[in-house]
Amino acid sequence: MIPVGYFFVLSGLLFFIGVFGFVTRRNLVAMLISVELVLNSVDINFAAFNRLLFPNGYEGMFFTLFSIGVSAAESAVALAIIINVYRLFHSDQVNSIENMKL
Repeated sequence: MIPVGYFFVLSGLLFFIGVFGFVTRRNLVAMLISVELVLNSVDINFAAFNRLLFPNGYEGMFFTLFSIGVSAAESAVALAIIINVYRLFHSDQVNSIENMKL
């Protein structure tokens, strides 16, 4: 069996890689991938805390499945927005849409 602490270390690494990628990237698709890394680290934490605190329960697994569903919906909406931005500005860089006005 793999110790639970290893899952927390993996989750922390994924979280910080995702935050670093989101802060440093200017490409909308790369930023979306970074957000997905952060959400995957949350899923790992749900499963690891479930295994640590309630080894016979399934609450953490249900939270993980719900979070995966929300992540899939978020990705679909974000990709639709990115496609529309690309059609309008012919670029997927954040700098091209910074000067949008309402």
